[in-house]
Amino acid sequence: MSPRKKKQRNCICPLREKLGLVFKPAGTPLKEMEVIILDHDELEALFLCDKQGLNQEAAGELMGVSRGTVQRLLAQGRKKVIEALVEQKALAVAGDVTEQGAPDDNGGLGERKGTEHD
Repeated sequence: MSPRKKKQRNCICPLREKLGLVFKPAGTPLKEMEVIILDHDELEALFLCDKQGLNQEAAGELMGVSRGTVQRLLAQGRKKVIEALVEQKALAVAGDVTEQGAPDDNGGLGERKGTEHD
């Protein structure tokens, strides 16, 4: 049985136009670092709930997904951000935004390292 196809999500986060950005500790070349991939929908959930202060239900309505999906995206996104900060890894913003004029792109980041991806 193959995994269920990912539902299309709406994205209004200001970083949606900069997919492929990599944030990393200064002083270490990116090629020597493990890169954690923060998917666009995880970033969107973090933006709506943590930056904009929306509850999970309201964020889910804006994203076009259930509250439970937002809860899962927040947990995954927070885990990745904390891992990148605490373990001094690079954090790359990537994804497949297909709404509101943003490109369908993986940011040319290559292989996903250090992530558990559905």
